[in-house]
Amino acid sequence: MQELPRPLARLLFVVLACFIFPLSLHAADDTPLTKEQIKQFLQTAQVIKSKPSSKGVTHPPLLTLSNGTITHDASFQTIDEHKTEMKFANGKVELNFVDSYKYNIAAYRLAELLGLDDMLPVYVERKWEGKTGSLSWWLPAKMDEAERAQKKLEPPDPDKWNSQMYRIRVFDELVYDTDPNLTNVQIGEDWTVWRVDFSRAFRTNKDLRVPKNLVKCDRQLFEKLKALKAEEVAEKTKNYLNKDEVKSVMARRDKIVATFQTLIAEKGEKEVFY
Repeated sequence: MQELPRPLARLLFVVLACFIFPLSLHAADDTPLTKEQIKQFLQTAQVIKSKPSSKGVTHPPLLTLSNGTITHDASFQTIDEHKTEMKFANGKVELNFVDSYKYNIAAYRLAELLGLDDMLPVYVERKWEGKTGSLSWWLPAKMDEAERAQKKLEPPDPDKWNSQMYRIRVFDELVYDTDPNLTNVQIGEDWTVWRVDFSRAFRTNKDLRVPKNLVKCDRQLFEKLKALKAEEVAEKTKNYLNKDEVKSVMARRDKIVATFQTLIAEKGEKEVFY
């Protein structure tokens, strides 16, 4: 029997493994990869399988990637829609509407600047089948916030849960997501919380979206917010946010900081920071 060329044999093994050992798709969940290694994997690993996602308005495809050693799933979102006016089914109208994969990448990069990238999946830009989009590391979530609310499940550690949700709420105000539905909050087996899908974020509104959500803040996050500079945001999000979007991020940052400073003056640091 003629021996297959080594690259072809490796590819055949990976493809067969996906059908014979389906659990291997998630074997990488326990692999101690760094964020940079995950980025490298997402940008270079071979797509060996794809299927439509059952969630989301646009049903972004779920891709299975492998580099011959690691096999893992990733979500690929290509939407990049721009409209001068968008009318929604509920009668709401939004001017200068944007729904773009670029905002996923911008959100992740902004989160990196603030030390919040542990609460987002890693997002990178990648081309697949002639389309460019954001590719995100598939998370080991057991449910989303909509499911948790429907089942009326309570987290086993309320303090840990609240600490995570306070961080998410601060970030949501900063990026001004107009579609922050409950399915965009993913919950892991150990009740780790992740925030996903920012394709309708980064509006140029300089006001906060729901300021009453700003109740408490991680002290380190507050310090990083105060130290954040427009120049570093512009550089970090280059090609994903325009000048007006960056200015709006900074304007909302100013209002977030001012809100917490007011709360500190009223209640004291111990009641605001954790």
